[in-house]
Amino acid sequence: MKKTILTLAAAMAVSTGAQAQNENIFIYPVGDYKVYLLSEGQSDGNPSILIGAGQDILAEYVPTGTFPSAVNTFLVVMPDKNVLIDAGFGRNLFDNLSAAGVSAGGVDEVLLTHMHGDHIGGMFRDGEPSFPGAKVTVSRAEKDYWSSDAEMGKVAENSRGSFLNARRVFDSYAGSLETVEPLEITEVPAADGIYPVKAYGHTPGHVGYMVVSGGERLLVWGDLTHVTPVQMPHPEIAVTYDVDPAAAVASRLPLMRYVAEHGIPVAGMHIAYPGIGTLTPDGNSGYVFTPAE
Repeated sequence: MKKTILTLAAAMAVSTGAQAQNENIFIYPVGDYKVYLLSEGQSDGNPSILIGAGQDILAEYVPTGTFPSAVNTFLVVMPDKNVLIDAGFGRNLFDNLSAAGVSAGGVDEVLLTHMHGDHIGGMFRDGEPSFPGAKVTVSRAEKDYWSSDAEMGKVAENSRGSFLNARRVFDSYAGSLETVEPLEITEVPAADGIYPVKAYGHTPGHVGYMVVSGGERLLVWGDLTHVTPVQMPHPEIAVTYDVDPAAAVASRLPLMRYVAEHGIPVAGMHIAYPGIGTLTPDGNSGYVFTPAE
């Protein structure tokens, strides 16, 4: 059944240029670039991570008690370089890259949305840096947060692994690490390229990346949402994974409004396959998410 569905999806995708390559890879063109969804795995999520979602909302949007989730990375194949956005857990990453025709050594840049373990696990393989020749980019606020002893001291000692893992990336890639100041989404240039977009809250320096080519755009928004069936119609609901839930909501609302108003497709690290789609207003205060075909 899965093979049939994928075959039909590939056939339906012909008119848009998108292509379902297999259950882990979906190819989406943006101008002269090709954006590859590289799935680290699909799973059933637990809505208990939601903050303040009433039983009425849960009954309407997650009636089975679970929802489709994923851990994704995205590869942007440009005419002159290959750019990886996040590195996932590293479970399927290297097989997926190989299937996309790119070796780990062929990755020229790694753009990190933030430093949680399901986004940086693939930065190491067999104990060594996976991309020793690549430039690695993270927002300045993100690096400052995870590098701060004062911030690490605010969490329980047995919960400091995330800080130590982030610092391992910073130290191991120190020679090629670049910190950037992200843009407001309204400031993204029209020129071809990939631009960091401010989306603070999930972590203090969390960013998305706007892919721009040939007048087309795609916002890879990282962890702007985690529970797609609920947070699309109710973007005011946060999750327990957010370092600052209120700030995460404050980032999500205007970003969703902007992409919906401007018809900009989005890609998310926890949106189920194909991980890419569009938002349209639902007539209330939320949005309908339509997956790409």
